Amino acid sequence: MVGRVRTVLGDVHPDDLGVCDAHDHLFLRSPKLPGRELDDVPAARSELAAFRAAGGASVVQWTPYGMGRRAADLPPLSRAAGVHVVCATGLHQAAHYEPEFLDAVRGGLAELFVSELTTGIGASGVRAGLVKVAGGFHALDAHARWTMAAAAEAHHETGAPVAVHLEHGTGALDVIDLLCDELEVPPHRVVLGHLNRSPDGVVQRQAAEAGCYLAFDGPSLAHHATDWRMPDAVKALADAGFGHRLLLGGDTVVSGARSVDGGPGMPYLMRRVRPRLVAALGAELVGHVLTRNPARAFAVDWP
Repeated sequence: MVGRVRTVLGDVHPDDLGVCDAHDHLFLRSPKLPGRELDDVPAARSELAAFRAAGGASVVQWTPYGMGRRAADLPPLSRAAGVHVVCATGLHQAAHYEPEFLDAVRGGLAELFVSELTTGIGASGVRAGLVKVAGGFHALDAHARWTMAAAAEAHHETGAPVAVHLEHGTGALDVIDLLCDELEVPPHRVVLGHLNRSPDGVVQRQAAEAGCYLAFDGPSLAHHATDWRMPDAVKALADAGFGHRLLLGGDTVVSGARSVDGGPGMPYLMRRVRPRLVAALGAELVGHVLTRNPARAFAVDWP
């Protein structure tokens, strides 16, 4: 493999990632989730240790700019747990921010993303390893188009992958039309998140045919038809020749979902999702989905 994965402790060879949770959160704050914030350092330390004990080796944190990433806390947590952590820059949907906050970055969003990817996040010394943006429910509003245009500009300057939150798993083809066709981000540099939340096999296959990575994440959200339909969806894509485009993640977004707080948390990916997929797909392919695929998806020839 070429390139390096940019972790909070520095750039590493893609093969060093090991078993990877390709979409999760150690820290996250949003006005849409009052009282449920991921903002506890000891809890994050315990969760990361539990993930490591379950067989995990790396975590890609998709928490973007302005949502409580606690970048300065990530390196010591990574060292203590012995788990690689990749941090994101980017911007989520407008609903996750106050209007004044968005106004402050209105004129220089792409420059902000590039700075966090190359120089570092504030005074933390941590450099981001991907750009995270978000679509809307079956559509892309003006905010999504603005943030994706900035993400594309940052990609063209740095090579960074662009990870996209799909609202309830919808809008994947609109994202591809904008990011890949109009803004010319190579499809293999785009990661589409939450495909499992809208179990539309036709759209999933079209997204895979376009060349994007497909993240099946948030497996503990049973009301999103994830656990019980995901193995069939993943198998259908693998059988169609797209096993090399699949990623798996936990997407722990609220405190009650952490394993140390009584939820499934990060270890659930190792304890429950992996064996179920092994039964459906075989150990070799699942091993590639958890190791080789994220290594390729997040490795970059950084300038």
